Amino acid sequence: MEVKSVITRPSPGVNLTTPGFYEISGLAWSGNGTVKRVEASADGGASWADAALSGPVLPKALTRFRAPWNWSGGAAKLISRATDNTGAVQPSRAHLLETRGAKSVYHCNATTCWAVAPSGEVSHVYL
Repeated sequence: MEVKSVITRPSPGVNLTTPGFYEISGLAWSGNGTVKRVEASADGGASWADAALSGPVLPKALTRFRAPWNWSGGAAKLISRATDNTGAVQPSRAHLLETRGAKSVYHCNATTCWAVAPSGEVSHVYL
């Protein structure tokens, strides 16, 4: 598996209750080496912030990450992307489909997006 990350909290089934500070957290991994960086976005990838990696960070192993986020109570799109020590960066779904085609989803390492509705409900969306 190429470099990949996924946000596990908040995620579908883990809805937000009130506006305020939350921690975006999840897992990243790379079958080609060690996770060196994870970034998180709350605006669908328009801007990114570095997430903190929780040790130990080992080759070909799951690495936990976390980032603070102040939810305003409006709609948001949460995404994470990882980079490994080979320099490989997790691609967006659009980039993966453009470069590999729709039949390349068996080992799909594209970014995953969670939409947060103003109600706090979290659901999966494609970007």
